[in-house]
Amino acid sequence: MSPTRTASATAPDLAISARELRKTYAGGKTALHGVTLEVPRGSMFALLGPNGAGKSTFINILAGMVHKTSGTVEIWGRDLDRRQRDARLAIGIVPQELVLDPFFTPREALELQAGFYGVPKSERRTMELLKAVGLDDKADAYARTLSGGMRRRLLVAKAMVHNPPVLVLDEPTAGVDIELRRKLWDYVRELNAAGTTVVLTTHYLEEAQELCDRIAIINHGRLIACDRTDALLSQLDAKELVVRVAEALAPGQVPAPLAAFGAAVDAEAGTVCFRFRPSETPVGRLLAAVTAAGLTVADITTREPDLEDLFLRLTRESDAAGEAAA
Repeated sequence: MSPTRTASATAPDLAISARELRKTYAGGKTALHGVTLEVPRGSMFALLGPNGAGKSTFINILAGMVHKTSGTVEIWGRDLDRRQRDARLAIGIVPQELVLDPFFTPREALELQAGFYGVPKSERRTMELLKAVGLDDKADAYARTLSGGMRRRLLVAKAMVHNPPVLVLDEPTAGVDIELRRKLWDYVRELNAAGTTVVLTTHYLEEAQELCDRIAIINHGRLIACDRTDALLSQLDAKELVVRVAEALAPGQVPAPLAAFGAAVDAEAGTVCFRFRPSETPVGRLLAAVTAAGLTVADITTREPDLEDLFLRLTRESDAAGEAAA
């Protein structure tokens, strides 16, 4: 499939704009505490957070399934209160739950969905969408016979029947095997390259880091981080350097040149491990310390901080701040 969305001169700069968004349920639980969040047009945007953080509430407000308590939301420049129908037409949402009519075939499900959105029959892309998500050979099979992964891909196709400029994927790869997950992401990348703004929630943090150019993290209903992916990761300023040396190392002994950098020695593995801040300590100084200790470098491996490290740090800090405030 080759989607061909292009940004028009009148397209908004922000695909989604939420201002001071708050949701308090009838029982008194507040799921969103004045969240302000902007999703730039054309971005691949990840909305991350632990279970119960408020992600689903945010998405359900966009979908019209939950009514916000206060604040404003615009989807593709259309206010959710004043232009509700237009706002709905601008977004396609793939829910986390596998909700499908078991007695409809994928072809029938997409045709019915297109009818709901008023898509003329001449403009419907039913088989094109089914082929894009790898279900063209199941077009006339009952939905109840599809596997969990197939059903999830069918939900993606249903969300795209009206060719919305914004696509929200809520845990789209849960229960999808590796090969089909790759195909799904290839299709999503193609959509994004053609101009579709993609908002993704996922517990697979490596997916978010690989796919998304911007990331927001929410915890306890509050936005605790939102920036470009590379900018967020740079906050960690941490790296690990493991040097395997040719000489035998004495157990429990760290030569002075290495101790100056807080190195850890594993005599059994024959390695020296440095944990350092790249902004403060060049790698060359660490290798020079290895040489100064009379050791010969046999091999080097490094480990960069990843999104999981950042996610855990920020959510722990947020949890601690919440406990202190309580």
